[in-house]
Amino acid sequence: MAFGQGLRQVQKQQLKLLPQQIQLMKLLQIPTANLEERIKEEIEENPALELGEEHDGQEDTDLSNQDSIDDFEYEPADTVADESAMADDGPDMTEFGSVDQPEWDPEDDIPDYQTRDINYGEGEEMTPTPIKVESNLHDILVAQLAMLELDDRRRKVAEQIVGSIDEDGYLRREIASIVDDLAFRQNVQTSDEEVELLLSQIQQLFDPAGVGARNLQECLLLQLQRLRSEGKEVQLALNAVKDYFDEFTKKHYEKIQRGLGIDETKLREVMNQLIRLNPKPGGVVSTINKAETYVIPDFFIENINGKLELTLNNRNAPELRISSDYRDMLREYERGSKKNKQQKDAVMFIKQKIDAAKWFIDIIKQRHETLYNSMYAIMMHQQEFFLTGDETTLRPMILKDVAEVTGLDISTVSRVANSKFVQTEFGTYRLKFFFSESLSTDSGEEVSTREVKKILSDMVEGEDKRKPLSDDQLTDMLKEKGYNIARRTVAKYREQLNVPVARLRKEL
Repeated sequence: MAFGQGLRQVQKQQLKLLPQQIQLMKLLQIPTANLEERIKEEIEENPALELGEEHDGQEDTDLSNQDSIDDFEYEPADTVADESAMADDGPDMTEFGSVDQPEWDPEDDIPDYQTRDINYGEGEEMTPTPIKVESNLHDILVAQLAMLELDDRRRKVAEQIVGSIDEDGYLRREIASIVDDLAFRQNVQTSDEEVELLLSQIQQLFDPAGVGARNLQECLLLQLQRLRSEGKEVQLALNAVKDYFDEFTKKHYEKIQRGLGIDETKLREVMNQLIRLNPKPGGVVSTINKAETYVIPDFFIENINGKLELTLNNRNAPELRISSDYRDMLREYERGSKKNKQQKDAVMFIKQKIDAAKWFIDIIKQRHETLYNSMYAIMMHQQEFFLTGDETTLRPMILKDVAEVTGLDISTVSRVANSKFVQTEFGTYRLKFFFSESLSTDSGEEVSTREVKKILSDMVEGEDKRKPLSDDQLTDMLKEKGYNIARRTVAKYREQLNVPVARLRKEL
């Protein structure tokens, strides 16, 4: 019996990123607010890298004096990637016309991101606002446990209840599940009745009002119970939520009016009481945190006499340089005529650290060039918006559009757009805000879906709330303006804008 063995050649294409490329991709994702921390980590790991100082006229205070390093004849350490692997001629940005920009010179090892700063008036200085440490709902509730007189066992039960409350302020776990968790995970024996009793105390005493509710109806009732002293309207509101909750959620006001036996004026007062309530009591904490948290922009765009000027926020990107001590040590070792193994090892160690420092400085520079070129392309594509602040002037733009102009990969542009902000005279925006798909008008003109959403939002805002516009009416109005969009698409845009259906927008 003959056995045959066949050989088959398979051609397989595989893309491998160099360490320097991987490092650059990671740095691109870091927002300005966190860049300084990343640079400090690198400095701690590499003693050959240090922060630069103010120029004092000496040639060796920064990387402009290349002789101090490059005159030594040695091969870069194997662990360091070839700098040419990341070389990129970059896009020809001159086509964009009247926007002032710094010149990036890839041959210049001076950290160019330090050569341009924000133009402020005399005596003014932009100081990045620190991000406030946030308190979450769980911490606030745990702190209030001191109001209850509890022994160790009951305190563990109360902590389990508080830990089961979600960020909206609701307890969506079954009481029986909480009892089981305490028994199996903490060896604490309790009962449904004890958990219910402790939950009732939390609901009645803890802030924000309504916290610990199992559903929306209970949440509203808990809040109204704390307002009973404010008048008869509160009691009527309690009755409305307790007995006519389904009618309330569907805005069937006539049924509520008939059921409570009140006139239209009194009904309006009852509804005003209900509107004051918070359907997500835990959201109060989140709102406060958001209000006290400040965004540090990565870019600044100024309109100077009709010309847009783009500036990088470099406040968290300190100047970097090669340590003069390491350069001196390398120089001394190179001058020695005879070198034993220990000295050769020392020279190799110093060279590796200097290579790594040069590598990191180059990556930081490439990061800034990539960020600048990407934001510049976005700015010029959406030039009309940055000049006027009018959202309806936003043009359709996808990642591919920026990638084609800058010569960058789409994934690289995506990393730039992620978690980055630009400050304009009209406000601070996420870069993702400027990306949207396109659709065509009756005239064949391509417009941004964001433009359509803005018009849709304006229509809803200007409607008569006693007779809100249906999706069919909104569709017809958009068609009158030349936007031939299907009703289901209008409904989808409305939902993306967090606008409820017409019935739920109705007011008395």
